[in-house]
Amino acid sequence: MPLSMAGKGEPSVIKKVGGRGDTRQFLENLGFVAGGLVTVVSETDGNMIVNIKGSRVAIGKEMANKIMV
Repeated sequence: MPLSMAGKGEPSVIKKVGGRGDTRQFLENLGFVAGGLVTVVSETDGNMIVNIKGSRVAIGKEMANKIMV
């Protein structure tokens, strides 16, 4: 399922990062790599704040839909 559907506060393992090459590279640079652990901190209107590798990152719904957990 996409990260946008993950429950708040529940750690999820990233299965796959989709999108075109530049988008995928951008997400991987932020720490969204297969096998990594991500936790949704909050969600407002589809935009999310997630905790990944000890950092909080804000991503939009469109980006969250490209990250499969």
